Amino acid sequence: MFTNPRLFHLITALFLSMLPTLAGAGTWQHEQGTLTLDEPPKRVITLNWAATETLLLLGVTPVGVADRDGYSVWVKEPALPDGVHDIGARVAPSLEAIAELKPDLIVTSSEMAPAAQLLERIAPTYVISAYREESQPFDKAREMLLTLGEMLDREERARAILADIEQTLDTQRQRLEKAGLTDRPVALVNFLDDRHVRIYAPNGLYQRALDGLGLTNAWSRKGNFWGFSVVGLEAIAPYQDSRVVVISPTLPGLSDNLANSPFWTYLPPVKREQIYQIDATWPFGSVFPIKRLAKQLTDSLLEGGSDNVR
Repeated sequence: MFTNPRLFHLITALFLSMLPTLAGAGTWQHEQGTLTLDEPPKRVITLNWAATETLLLLGVTPVGVADRDGYSVWVKEPALPDGVHDIGARVAPSLEAIAELKPDLIVTSSEMAPAAQLLERIAPTYVISAYREESQPFDKAREMLLTLGEMLDREERARAILADIEQTLDTQRQRLEKAGLTDRPVALVNFLDDRHVRIYAPNGLYQRALDGLGLTNAWSRKGNFWGFSVVGLEAIAPYQDSRVVVISPTLPGLSDNLANSPFWTYLPPVKREQIYQIDATWPFGSVFPIKRLAKQLTDSLLEGGSDNVR
């Protein structure tokens, strides 16, 4: 029997520190407080597409997601398997539907902050926002990936995903440099109509892809906290040396309307036939859109531009 209490506590603490820690167990800080788990969650619900994407990247299929059908239209990759339950809109998910699925983890963002206490009554809730004032989306998305990797006992996979993205950026940058295609700034836009575009700013997610590819963003002004600005086509005119990359989808009949638009036909990139088009890449996602955008953007630039938008 120990007669020295301090020695007893010291030996006990040393013994406990040598015991294996249960994977996925621990306590994490998040935007609404703390989250404690005793074991890796098996039934996870995601209330935004960035969280859904992150879970799928980690090889975990959520039992329920918000706006399930829209994910397959706008995000596309990684693909959402069949059988996942739709628990309502991202801005107003059904608490009843969430509770019925008996989750052991809910992942959400600050947009749902007013409902955080209600969600915590259903299951442990992790709140993280990649898109908010003064945040860098890719850094926050990276944090979400690594933290969920810890919670779900997928840390090694999370690190491998990030390494793969960096390798992709490096490979695609070398392709562009070899072809001499890093010489002009690039404007990334979505058409809202034949007069206005959403142009992506340096504080958005897409900027990480441009930086990794060695490309300059033609639009140097800060956008809203989602990382874009809505401008008229005339706002692009001063950037005469830029290439314009149009991100799908576009509106029906847009090509014909633009062909008859002086705002469009007199833009220097249009006259030089340096208009490029790529498939939809979700600009408000987690880390994977960086890889998707980097590959599509590089392929499109290498294939050559035109003066037409499909």
